[in-house]
Amino acid sequence: VEEEGCLSFPDMGGDVERSKWIKVEAQNLKGKKIKKKFRGWEARIFQHEYDHLDGKVYIDRLTEDGRKEIQPKLDELIDTFGEGGAL
Repeated sequence: VEEEGCLSFPDMGGDVERSKWIKVEAQNLKGKKIKKKFRGWEARIFQHEYDHLDGKVYIDRLTEDGRKEIQPKLDELIDTFGEGGAL
């Protein structure tokens, strides 16, 4: 568990549990399978960014207390940009 934030949610942060290491299997542009192991900070960043591809953001992974702590700032963003973040 480490503190995490995101540029999508300025001036906010909270504790997020993530794996300390991950093994990624993918294909390069030529279709060749590749495997890579990420540890520490790289593993955390990869998981964070992969969450975005799955439609998740770090606030979805906060504890209930962590979410309560940042909820006022989220409410301010909704007031400013509207539901769903549209300008």
